[in-house]
Amino acid sequence: MDELRYQVDLLSAMNQKLENEERMYRLLCATSTSAFLYVNLLDGYIRTLGSWEQFFPEVQIRDVNDFTKLYSRVEDKYVLPFRKLLYLEDLKENSGSDILKLTDGSTWVECEVNVIYDYAHMPTDKIIRFKNISKLKNQNDELTYMAYYDVMTGLYNRNYFVRLLADFVRRAEEENTVVSVMFIDVDDFSKINDGFGLAVGDEVVQQFGQFLQEFSSEHVLVSHFNADLYCIGIFEPMGKYSVENIYQAVRERTKLPFRLSNGQDVDISVSVGVAEFPEAAQNTLELINCAEIVMFKAKKRGKDSMQYFDASILKDFLHNVAIETKLKEAVFAQNFTMNFQPQYFTENGKLRGMEALIRWRDNDGRMISPAVFIPIAEKNGTIVPIGAWVVDESIRIFSQWKKDYRIPMILSLNISAIQYNRDDFVDMILNCLKKYDLDPNFLELEITESVFIENFHDVTEKLRLLREYGIKVSLDDFGTGYSSLSYLKKLPIDTLKIDKSFIDTITMDENTRVIADSVVNMAKRLGYETIAEGVEDQDQFNYLKKIGCDCIQGFFLGRPSTSEEIERLLLRIEESER
Repeated sequence: MDELRYQVDLLSAMNQKLENEERMYRLLCATSTSAFLYVNLLDGYIRTLGSWEQFFPEVQIRDVNDFTKLYSRVEDKYVLPFRKLLYLEDLKENSGSDILKLTDGSTWVECEVNVIYDYAHMPTDKIIRFKNISKLKNQNDELTYMAYYDVMTGLYNRNYFVRLLADFVRRAEEENTVVSVMFIDVDDFSKINDGFGLAVGDEVVQQFGQFLQEFSSEHVLVSHFNADLYCIGIFEPMGKYSVENIYQAVRERTKLPFRLSNGQDVDISVSVGVAEFPEAAQNTLELINCAEIVMFKAKKRGKDSMQYFDASILKDFLHNVAIETKLKEAVFAQNFTMNFQPQYFTENGKLRGMEALIRWRDNDGRMISPAVFIPIAEKNGTIVPIGAWVVDESIRIFSQWKKDYRIPMILSLNISAIQYNRDDFVDMILNCLKKYDLDPNFLELEITESVFIENFHDVTEKLRLLREYGIKVSLDDFGTGYSSLSYLKKLPIDTLKIDKSFIDTITMDENTRVIADSVVNMAKRLGYETIAEGVEDQDQFNYLKKIGCDCIQGFFLGRPSTSEEIERLLLRIEESER
């Protein structure tokens, strides 16, 4: 009897434990965000648990035949893998999982199946869990998108484009065909950002990118590298997708303004560089670099054009790269010297002063022309330390001459537009004059018309301030740039320098003489002094003197000379005037 009572109590305790476990299981399922499908493989009993209605509303599963009701709730491409999971036909596997997308178009589900076995390793139960992973999937998709695509334009980003282009190049090598790369840059894009704002610039980038996207195909890759740079890769370019056809389509599009969301119209032009595999380069990165190099060549030709790669362009580019490397070393070591070219009054032949001219001999002993290295310095920013050195060194040398020789003369300094646009420009000049105790009245700053293009008001205010201290201002290369009589009268200048290109033909061409005569007369009426540059013979000198040009500078009376040679010149002048 006691044994029977013990067995009853034990059985009751076990039932209570099972009820507690089932209650806990139901509670877990009820509070879970997942849905569960339980299948008893022995008697076919099926239950749905958890958040079933959130995944499959109004779908009731009573037996395995009802599984087909679930197929219509899953997108077609996922039906077969879903069926395999539901039935888990290979029961040797005790689990399986896959990712499904529901027909609502936004819900991603992880479907996980687990089979339970008895002690004899026979399958008894199957539990299928449905977990909503939409948030995680969207995050992963976003990360994947960002890894391959440019967020602003939706085009391939640079890294992914390079990978895809490398595949094009490998195929082209195997099939003995051509891959073309078009490197596209929006001309003067910084002016759009500066003039209209970054938001306008971004919208222009987006709209132009959307236009280029139209060329995307199995044979054409379109990418946005950054800012205003785009790159197109073309496998076996021909017909509709030839370089010429794409470029003509781009030209036609850029002839029309881009209408922005605020109703504003913005006009753009583009410069395009083209390089082809295998002619221009033997690998992907070199191919892109070659296209970029010739794109800059197109810009130098006047923008709004396309330039094909050729070996001479690469040679020039590599030469400039070598110069740029040496230039940075020279800036660090201040490995420059100053020459000075005398200027003379035409009326009495006396010395007016001299223009300071920088000279650079590289470590190999080769003289590099300023016409070569100054544009490179302006492009890479080294013009700022170079310009500061020129100002300091020239004033240092000249101030010593003023102390050593009692000769009336002024120093002319050619200043880069980049220096004029710096906030510390005026202070830099004044501090240098103070440092070497040079009277500002003995300094003349030469400017070119390009200085005024970017910021006319700011530059003119700086020049007016410098003139108040007694510093003279000379307009260099007059007549070769954007000369405009309407703004000439607004410039705070003292001197006009007539460019050498006029002087070269002044004794041979009547039109040149008329222009030179008019410039000199106009300058006199405006109260400006005139200097003729590049005077090389007696006839030129005589004519300039005849029309009343105040001063001359050129090989005829004095070549650019070292400071030692100038000192000897000053000594001769001083001795002759005793």
